[in-house]
Amino acid sequence: MTSTPPPAGAFVVPQIPRLPSTASSRNRVSIGSSFSFGPQPIISSFSAADMSSSTHSRPLALDPNRSMLPSSPRSSLRRYRRAKESTGRHPLANDSMDVFQDTEMESDNDDGEWGMIDRMRLWRHDSLMQHLYETAAFWGDKILSWTNDPNDAFWLAQTYFMTHQYARAERLLTRPFPAMTPKLQNAPLNGLEHGVVDDTTMGSLTADTKGKGKEGYPDTSIMPQLPMGDAGMVQIPEELQDSVSRLVDMSVACRYLAAQCQVRQGNWTDATEMLGEANPFRHSARSGRAVPNVDGGIKVEASMCHLRGILMLKLNRGDQAKLCFMEALTLDVKCYDAFDQLVSGEMMTPDEEWEFVQGLAYREQTQDDADFVQLIYTSQLRKYKHAEEHALTRRRLVEEFGLSDNPDVLFSFADALYAQFRWADCYVITTRILGLASIHDSTMPLHIACMYHLNHLHSKLFILAHELVEREPENPISWYAVGVWYLASGKWPQARQYFSKTSLMDPRFGPAWIAFAHTFAMEGEHDHAVTAYSTCARMFTGSHLPLLFVGMEQIMLSNHLLADEALNAAYAACDGDPLLINELGVMAFTHGDYQRAADLFKRSLELAQVTQSSQMSWTTTYLNLGTCYRKLKNYEMAKTNYQHVLEIEPQHPQGLGYLGMVYHHLGEIDKAIIKYHEALSIDPINGHLIELLNLALESDLCCGSLEKVYPGGEEAFRAMMVSLKTKVLDASKKPKVDKPGTDVAMSVG
Repeated sequence: MTSTPPPAGAFVVPQIPRLPSTASSRNRVSIGSSFSFGPQPIISSFSAADMSSSTHSRPLALDPNRSMLPSSPRSSLRRYRRAKESTGRHPLANDSMDVFQDTEMESDNDDGEWGMIDRMRLWRHDSLMQHLYETAAFWGDKILSWTNDPNDAFWLAQTYFMTHQYARAERLLTRPFPAMTPKLQNAPLNGLEHGVVDDTTMGSLTADTKGKGKEGYPDTSIMPQLPMGDAGMVQIPEELQDSVSRLVDMSVACRYLAAQCQVRQGNWTDATEMLGEANPFRHSARSGRAVPNVDGGIKVEASMCHLRGILMLKLNRGDQAKLCFMEALTLDVKCYDAFDQLVSGEMMTPDEEWEFVQGLAYREQTQDDADFVQLIYTSQLRKYKHAEEHALTRRRLVEEFGLSDNPDVLFSFADALYAQFRWADCYVITTRILGLASIHDSTMPLHIACMYHLNHLHSKLFILAHELVEREPENPISWYAVGVWYLASGKWPQARQYFSKTSLMDPRFGPAWIAFAHTFAMEGEHDHAVTAYSTCARMFTGSHLPLLFVGMEQIMLSNHLLADEALNAAYAACDGDPLLINELGVMAFTHGDYQRAADLFKRSLELAQVTQSSQMSWTTTYLNLGTCYRKLKNYEMAKTNYQHVLEIEPQHPQGLGYLGMVYHHLGEIDKAIIKYHEALSIDPINGHLIELLNLALESDLCCGSLEKVYPGGEEAFRAMMVSLKTKVLDASKKPKVDKPGTDVAMSVG
């Protein structure tokens, strides 16, 4: 598929003034007052540093265009070893670079004999890979006590984060560390020449010079201890203030991790101050969509923008959250989390989604993989429009990239089928996906919805809900499945209870909010339904469905002005949904504009045919279109549409009744009577059909072909009617006598 050219109005990051630094206004006494928790100091350092200069201690750690890929299981103290040929190195022991990425890279120290600290660093990382987090924390703590190295502190903080010790990790990241790379001196150890750091970084290592080189042990007797103040705050002596700094001020990665810790603790304000209200790198010459990632990973700057968007959602600032996620994806197209928040959270309208995703800088940022990234993102977009492009995208992913059995690509197929109301076909695809991955977050709502629409699968829905609750009790989708089963069973209060629980567990789970409102609509509580749908519309501003449902409820309440307002707002958000076009036609019919209503119904059916949706789902629209033509006295077109309804569903009572009315208007009374009888055989207590049948019978008796219905033909019938009329007149002249069981009332008109 030829890539869509970027739209003219590509996303432009809005200009926000730089945040002032508060560091200069604080009294430098403790860690809380010596440093600003805002990001401006690190931005100032990054802007002022010459990336090619060796005078700046760790300039690369301040580069937001780098990722965390260079982080290694061994620290930044590379001069600890002299190169030596070795083939027994563990694959994790690759110390080419680290989080703080010093500028001096020596090619002759990649291999060598290991010291005790090296081995413990390997233990630490191998424990992380094997999910032995307590083991990693135990050895990592000892390593940090010996080295006092920022890189070791970062990895220990990562370990604490993985074990949900967020406060401990944050404290480690915000405590002071040496701000300059330690100066190294030559001293022998283990028979090798290596560097021994000064006493501000790690203790001296001793060696036994007798015989074969022998390993020494760290000596911490000369390590300075920073005094502790009130409440455990680290006090910084005056003589050390210029030589120490917090990890969050020395490394973008550390600042990002500290903000993650604060988010997990619910400290939204502190996390916002740590990250900044807006991207502080935005005005830097080394930031922007055209600046590629220098090491092939994901820019930390993009990750920080994504986290800032999460914070904005927590603070109920949805518009700012949307801009943050858009900026994150603009800075680095590989940041799928930001893409998922925009698409699954329905923050953008379908047209906005399409233009934004097609206009991202794929070539500039991932030149070799640009086509694939663009295709896989396009396949995840909503399917209301661009049906041909979506079909071609899926075909290319299958044929060119061999992803025919990938859950995400299969989900794209299932999503397209669901948008076409082809629930049985969609269920086949979702079943295959869940066979590959027992829980697929994007697929589960579709799978459950298909089971709801297909009546014969309700028993399987019951079993699935029980299995999910048993296996995944902390997953909101499990309780959503329970609520859908109660909804299918007509137990509205119980369904509402579980949908409410789902939305509490995940406030951004849109299907639960929609289903919660559905329970009120199905129960006949239309006012409560409008309130629930309106709340959903405020949360998911890019979705037209809540506004559509608000309009449908207002139609039920006969609030036509409010219905028009809601439906027009939904149409502005999405003009490609045939269901929405049908509802607009209903409102035009209600206002008496039958020609416009007919045009809207025809357009709805055209959109449904483009998407190859199930004909069964559109019988009501064909019925509405036939009624418009009947009102316009275009009986032939009305008859054609009613007959199409009966072709799709032969036992449709309204279709039979309306077709009988058309025959009645055309003077084909016999056919009208037959259709009325067929309709009443399906809906025997329909008062309107009974009245229409009586009217047709009377019309047939008075004006029809009487040879079929009266012995002797028309002349005999007229003679009988004259005789009957005479009897009625004679009876009216006699005195009235009330006799039980006598009734001479008879209509001869």
